[in-house]
Amino acid sequence: MLRLASGRRIFSEVSVWRCVQQINTQANYSTRARLLFPCQTSSVFVPSTTSTSRLLSVRPVSWQPSRLCQGDSQRGSPKDGLSLGALAQAPKPALYLGFSGLIPFLSAPLVMAASQCFYPEVAYAQVVYGASIVSFLGGARWGFAIPAGSPAQPDWMNLGNSVVPSLLAWLALLCRDNITEGALVVIMGLGLSLHYDLTLLPGYPTWFKAMRTVLSLVATFSLVATLTIKKFCTEKKFKEIKD
Repeated sequence: MLRLASGRRIFSEVSVWRCVQQINTQANYSTRARLLFPCQTSSVFVPSTTSTSRLLSVRPVSWQPSRLCQGDSQRGSPKDGLSLGALAQAPKPALYLGFSGLIPFLSAPLVMAASQCFYPEVAYAQVVYGASIVSFLGGARWGFAIPAGSPAQPDWMNLGNSVVPSLLAWLALLCRDNITEGALVVIMGLGLSLHYDLTLLPGYPTWFKAMRTVLSLVATFSLVATLTIKKFCTEKKFKEIKD
């Protein structure tokens, strides 16, 4: 019994001595680390069997905001094209000529609404003018991709999309006997051209995107107003008025 008790006592003293020696070793290791690396003591991995919190102490990674924002500043923000406040930066010739181009669009429904009659000749003239504008927008896209150094390459995508508005304008002119179909084709061409200019073609200034948005929306609503007058007002022709 005495031998067993003394043996257990010896083993217990040995285990206690090992724990004390291990704690002293860890303390000396951490002290050396602090002396060698005073600025990075929080990121040094300290091996410990009693606590696992030190193993999870990793130095946080810091990113420079300039590097993160560099790619976005080069590409540009897509929200810039939707800012109507950029119209103040538009050149006066472009601004005046662009908004004066809405006169044929707005005059047709205003004349018919004032007389409370639907005139097919006036409506078809509005559709023809809209088809010419749609074809012009396709040509502008073609001309933007051709010059050297343009952000839009003269590839199949850009030049092919430039031809689509002209084809829609041609289809609208073929709908002489059906004003409704012609007006819908013009509306489709205006919306497709606006989609090209705002999303698919880079490099347009913000004032041009804002002006294109306003002009396309006003032209579309004018054609919708003409179709509404056609549905609710009586139809008259200029030949019947002369007779």
